[in-house]
Amino acid sequence: MIISLQHCDQCGTCIAVCPADALMLSEFKVIVDHEACTECGICVKMCPIAALEVKNED
Repeated sequence: MIISLQHCDQCGTCIAVCPADALMLSEFKVIVDHEACTECGICVKMCPIAALEVKNED
């Protein structure tokens, strides 16, 4: 999961919809717990400003 910090406005939508509770707000930015994230993509679909994307780390 990648968050574009220059686009993210910390609205909290992604945090509210994450079924794995893998997102949290810390010091004015959203942080991803990569171990908890299942890369389901719900947060990506729900982000009103498209600041998130699922990206596989190969």
